[in-house]
Amino acid sequence: MKTYDVIVVGSGSGGEIVDAAVSHGKTVAWVDKGPLGGTCLNVGCIPSKILIHPADRIMEILEAKKLGITAEIKDIDFQAIMQRVQPPIQESHTAMEHGISHAENLDYYKDVGHFIEDYTLQVSGKEIKGEKIFLGSGARPLIPPIKGLDSVSYLTNENVFTLTEKPKSMVIIGGGYIAVEFAHFFSAVGTKVTMFQRGSRLIPNAEPEITELLKKQLEKRMQIYLNTEVLEIQKQGPTVTVKGKDGVSGKDITASAEQIFVAAGRKSNADLLKVENTGVHTDAQGYIQANEYLETSKENIWAFGDAIGKAMFKHVANEEAAVAWRNAFHEKKTKMDYQTIPYAVFTYPEIAAVGMTEAEAKNHHEILVGTARYADVAKGDAMMEYDGFAKAIVDKQTGKILGFHIIGPYAPMLIQEVINGMALGGNIAFISHGMHIHPALPELILRTLGNLHEV
Repeated sequence: MKTYDVIVVGSGSGGEIVDAAVSHGKTVAWVDKGPLGGTCLNVGCIPSKILIHPADRIMEILEAKKLGITAEIKDIDFQAIMQRVQPPIQESHTAMEHGISHAENLDYYKDVGHFIEDYTLQVSGKEIKGEKIFLGSGARPLIPPIKGLDSVSYLTNENVFTLTEKPKSMVIIGGGYIAVEFAHFFSAVGTKVTMFQRGSRLIPNAEPEITELLKKQLEKRMQIYLNTEVLEIQKQGPTVTVKGKDGVSGKDITASAEQIFVAAGRKSNADLLKVENTGVHTDAQGYIQANEYLETSKENIWAFGDAIGKAMFKHVANEEAAVAWRNAFHEKKTKMDYQTIPYAVFTYPEIAAVGMTEAEAKNHHEILVGTARYADVAKGDAMMEYDGFAKAIVDKQTGKILGFHIIGPYAPMLIQEVINGMALGGNIAFISHGMHIHPALPELILRTLGNLHEV
């Protein structure tokens, strides 16, 4: 058995810890089934945005008529769009493999490892032990127990990038981030899309007003069924029939399509690791339990990223990895702050948010709320953007921004100055005292904060 100073499981944000450990002269075992880079690089953020960018351009062309521009899309080369996905990923793989081959004191185990006893994993027929262990083992698509699903082929975020032919029709099961982003993409390229969402809203953790507008906009180009549980799937020749029931009305709902895309949630890979064999506890959903210091129930084992399921975004996983590393090797502990987590949803229209929703803020604060439409500022009016808006939630006593939410063009870019302001303490003065270019869309942030009122 070989013993290491550090064992890292997972090659997504786990790479941050591997880099730190190697640079500090530690002996390191890196365990990951591959491919290198984890979810974000291979089947998440990077490839999905390569697809969504042309989908955005398609929608802008289709909507140009409101600006007095008559444009026509003559052809959408689906194969060319899909072929753009792999080259940048392969370049990243090559760079990472080069780094591993030249690193001292680093052993890479390309396989699924699992714990067999305290601090000991079995991987590729070998047993390895770690003084300090970091679990960034990620998550995989949650496949719901739907009758007939296991008898048909279906897409997930992991295999969708292998498509070479555009589906004529598709049923998407789910209504979260992955579901709405791929619904946007496939609809834009010409696939007839139907969505089945068991919840009452798309993106349930977003502000109700934002999810309402998102549904209104997406319904212009697809069928969306909310409150609908999928009960059965049947193969009928070249098509697949999805049968569901509306939980409110009790009405049976049926849709047929060439392809099914399952985006019903995520499942932690902790079960594959058999973390219970090393005394690491998981919650009822199977996610590794980690406290605010990213410590697990077992001393000298930390966990982060999708494996713990707290905020499943790459930028959060990177920060969690940094916090876990600091707490493992520094006496003074650092807490992970989940109160100001930003996120973006690259559907159409785009969505971005940071901090609390209005409902969350009301539980602990006396608040002010401000809203403004894009068209309330000169640039937004020039764009004829009459639907998009921003919403701010501010503590009445301190003037501290508790949450900010945007739906509309460039939302992920617009919200960054709010994120920066919140990182500096969050008082609205950090933003309002800065001079803003006129006429430019960031004036939307000022207008929103200028409209604060009691609720």
